[in-house]
Amino acid sequence: MKKIILILSVATLLHSCVVSTAAKAVKGVAKVGYKAVKGTVNGISWAVSKANGKIDEDRVDGTWKVVGVYKGSFEDFQKDQNPDNSFATECNDAFDQIIFKSNRSKFKPVHCSNEEENWIKYKFEFGKNPLTKEKENYIEYNSNNYITVIDVNNKTMVLEGNLMSKLAFSGAKLYLLEKVK
Repeated sequence: MKKIILILSVATLLHSCVVSTAAKAVKGVAKVGYKAVKGTVNGISWAVSKANGKIDEDRVDGTWKVVGVYKGSFEDFQKDQNPDNSFATECNDAFDQIIFKSNRSKFKPVHCSNEEENWIKYKFEFGKNPLTKEKENYIEYNSNNYITVIDVNNKTMVLEGNLMSKLAFSGAKLYLLEKVK
């Protein structure tokens, strides 16, 4: 009788361990799948997880075309179940872009591929962003202006902040950029 009770107790204990472990695994996989992509713009996906650790400054180098804009912060974007990408370019045959020259620590926003602004000197930092008070990758320019670098890969970059003044007046804060060259 004692053996039967012992066997039933051990079986119940093992069953509960297996079920809880399986539930945690499913929950973890679902979380990773959700954080990887939260919508697409012209076939380009919005990455919604921040980069872990320092991003190499050379990865931002090049010409980046603005393909998506979200009117809200990164935190708002994470909470939004169906984020609205309301970006519509005013350019006919061209596009809004940002040119980074990491070897000279300069960037330049360009409206419609031809209305160029002046080159702006910047510092690429990893640490406590004075604006958000979080440890993250950010770009400091003109002494007290900050752009948060959410993530960069070889095709896309997601930035948060006052990137292009003409778009910022409409409430745009989060930008999806596609690498052009």
